[in-house]
Amino acid sequence: MTTGQGGAKSPLRSLASNKTGMKILPVHLAAALRFITILPAGAPEAYHPRAMIPYFPVVGLLLGLILAAADAAACRFLAQPAVGAIDVIVLTVLTGALHLDGLADTADGLFSHRNRETALSIMKDSRIGVMGATALACILLAKYGAFSALPVGGDTAWQRFLVLVLVPGYARSSMMAGIYFLPYARAGKGTASDLFTQDLKLRDFWGLFLCVLLSGLLGWRALAIIPAFLAVCTALIIFYRKRIKGVTGDMLGAMSEITEAFLFIIAAAAF
Repeated sequence: MTTGQGGAKSPLRSLASNKTGMKILPVHLAAALRFITILPAGAPEAYHPRAMIPYFPVVGLLLGLILAAADAAACRFLAQPAVGAIDVIVLTVLTGALHLDGLADTADGLFSHRNRETALSIMKDSRIGVMGATALACILLAKYGAFSALPVGGDTAWQRFLVLVLVPGYARSSMMAGIYFLPYARAGKGTASDLFTQDLKLRDFWGLFLCVLLSGLLGWRALAIIPAFLAVCTALIIFYRKRIKGVTGDMLGAMSEITEAFLFIIAAAAF
């Protein structure tokens, strides 16, 4: 999982500040946006990795809001299969394919049938192997199928909109779960090592609690999404702990992608 940190200051005005220099976005939310999306969030300021982590679910909700808006517009003019393709593309573009890159690297490493050290080394290789390509194909097809299966129009239109907003929020919450329950797997510095310098507290999961509260608007169908989120996070954490005894930035990105695809499928089945 690569980041958006670094680089020279842009001469353009950003979303993070207005003409008078007043802050529109909280500093740590802006940092989280730069870290896991390509969305403009202003020039980098003081970087506090631990402080931005609680905003990951909020970033997911913002991604979901953009996705839902694009989906609603596309549904007015295009057939459902074409809308599904657009939704997949929108999510991929908004994240700069960062999590997909982590998914591919994770699949190549963890399913290489090598020991822990070799698996971690494989994950650092920028080339994509057979397992990585297979994982990408499976996740993208799963999302496309789910988007195409979600009901369009009528009384369920608002439910489709809300599902598209919420699921990316849950997916980024899964990254927080990985940070909370697992140690950093690599020795020394790595892309995500700064995220593990201080332990998370339960109160830091306020963004996840926000997702759960919003899920209540879906009625009884939320009873499918919430347990599904807990199940997939638990399964991945157990698998990571058994295979690597920890987690890396790539593996956090993979958690987000797998959780997202799984929850979209569950939502499509529930609706």
